[in-house]
Amino acid sequence: MTLRPFGIFARSVRARLLAIALLPMLVLLPLFIGVSVLRWSDRLDELLIVKVNSDLTIADQYLGRLLENAAERLDALGRSTEFASAIARDPSAQAFLAARREALGFDFLFLARPGGLSRFDAILPAEDWPVIAAALEGRAMSAVDLFAPDTLAALSPDLAERAAIPLVPTAAARATDRLQEDRGMMVHAAAPVALAGGGRAALVGGVLLNRNLGFIDTINDLVYRDRSLPEGSRGTATLFLGDVRVSTNVRLFENVRALGTRVSEAVSERVLGNGETWLDRAFVVNDWYVSAYEPILDSHGEAVGMLYVGFLEAPFSAARANSLLSVLLALLAVLAVTVPLFLRWAGRIFLPLERMTQTMARVEAGDLQARIETHGPDEIGQVAGHLDTLLDQVQERDARLRDWAAALEREVEARTRDLRETNARLEQTTRQLVLSEKLAAVGEITASVAHEINNPVAVIQGNLDVAREMLPPEAAGAVKTEFDLIDAQVHRISAMVAKLLQFARPGDYAPGGESFEARAAVTDALSLARHQSGMSGIDIVTDLATQARVTIDRGELVQVLINLIVNAIHAMPDGGTLRIVAHEAHQEEKDWVEIVVADTGAGIAPEVLERVFDPFFTTKRSRGTGLGLSISQTLVTQAGGTLLAESTLGEGSRFTIRLPVTTAPRGTG
Repeated sequence: MTLRPFGIFARSVRARLLAIALLPMLVLLPLFIGVSVLRWSDRLDELLIVKVNSDLTIADQYLGRLLENAAERLDALGRSTEFASAIARDPSAQAFLAARREALGFDFLFLARPGGLSRFDAILPAEDWPVIAAALEGRAMSAVDLFAPDTLAALSPDLAERAAIPLVPTAAARATDRLQEDRGMMVHAAAPVALAGGGRAALVGGVLLNRNLGFIDTINDLVYRDRSLPEGSRGTATLFLGDVRVSTNVRLFENVRALGTRVSEAVSERVLGNGETWLDRAFVVNDWYVSAYEPILDSHGEAVGMLYVGFLEAPFSAARANSLLSVLLALLAVLAVTVPLFLRWAGRIFLPLERMTQTMARVEAGDLQARIETHGPDEIGQVAGHLDTLLDQVQERDARLRDWAAALEREVEARTRDLRETNARLEQTTRQLVLSEKLAAVGEITASVAHEINNPVAVIQGNLDVAREMLPPEAAGAVKTEFDLIDAQVHRISAMVAKLLQFARPGDYAPGGESFEARAAVTDALSLARHQSGMSGIDIVTDLATQARVTIDRGELVQVLINLIVNAIHAMPDGGTLRIVAHEAHQEEKDWVEIVVADTGAGIAPEVLERVFDPFFTTKRSRGTGLGLSISQTLVTQAGGTLLAESTLGEGSRFTIRLPVTTAPRGTG
């Protein structure tokens, strides 16, 4: 049912034509714009990666030029006449080199000779450093090398102090127990020197990059000149020793550089671990940046650090979002202007079709006078005029058919009236005949059964009276209760026989009954049923709070209750709980008394529950006749009530007697 409106929409010519017309504007155009914007967004990401890659190239070239420049300065110094004069005066040239070190921009500078003539040769032995070994072989060389803390201290206590950087806890970084980075990252350079006498030495110098803010700011100024980035963005450059920022212009706070912070584990694994270049967005300290990282290799060819450049991503993301929003607003504005105009124009085309649809609906509803009336000059107007002509012909033919149908209906009615009267008389006669035969047969059987029952009952009653008279008073008093019970049961048998006769000969008995409290019948039934076998192990729970009165033969109601109680006892051979509740209920705008007999037995199967009230149907085989529940239902129904059965396998059964409440009691209770 929920798909019906859609089905109507799909069958509507107007709807389909509108869908065909609006599909390019409402679906294809937004889809095309969306795909274009998506491709533009992807292209923008690619351009950002290309830019940061070119930025990294500039920074890498500057670092390479810095290394070359260090070697060139040493080579120029080694070839100078001043150096030749100094070395002639002092073979170690320590005083001369100490004076020239600061002017050349080195943090240490010494002359290394084969055989190790100075203390520096012990600190930086040529066999451990490829830069020095290459210079002694006649080749100038420079590289970025890591110096251990003791090496820095031996070169200059100031270097060790400058190199030490406390580590700052950084989110997403690899876990570490270190508290500071105390190694030094050096621009390590050496140039060959020809000694007088044909010997060879090497001028060795180095520049500490830890905390070298001038170096990193120069890179940042070269890469990110003014107006090279959009407003709001900013470029950053960083030199990493391992995964620790040892020189950076990234800010941890407003005026505090993020020295000692560390790169994320993902970047460290890819760049330092795998030796690859990272070109992607990355979280840098406290914000997202379009980032580029490349490994820095030392003179041994091992990755000892990283060079990083990047710029803030947020302005680009904001610009992209603003562009998307502008495109979306423009699209909505175009749709808001064009769609209503298109629909108004289309409505004029579809108006005759709508008039035809409405006219056909009125005709289907029975209004044969409905016409389209408005006929345009176009093809649709011609169809509308032709439809009006067809409707005129249909109305004329309908009038003739109605006249013929009326005449035929009068004729059929006249012929069938006699047939209905004849059939009614035949059915009444047949029912009376069948009922008479049934009652005659049942009456004959019932009379015979009643006679056979009344004879032994009379004998029992007579002998009981004789026993009362013959027993002495004290003995008669001792068995008075038992005699009274026998009297009650004999009376009950007589009442049952009378009911059988009443059933067989209903015309001989008038319906009647006395008004009494329903709970009184429950009490009587329990008193009589306590002598039934199988009561041991069964708990009887009663709730007889109601005082409502019912009109039914009291013996009949007691008989019904005893039958239900006995059935419940038989359903619990291993013991259980028998619950009898009498309460009032209001249903169908009427007050009722409900007497519920429930057990905790094995329950009744659904297929058996459907037949429990059928005459002669029993599951007790030789122990039952199958008439108990059928007669009980008949007795309750004759009193204007109902007898209902409910059961769940494994949980028990529940029988409910529902009788109308007597508002004006008759007789005594």
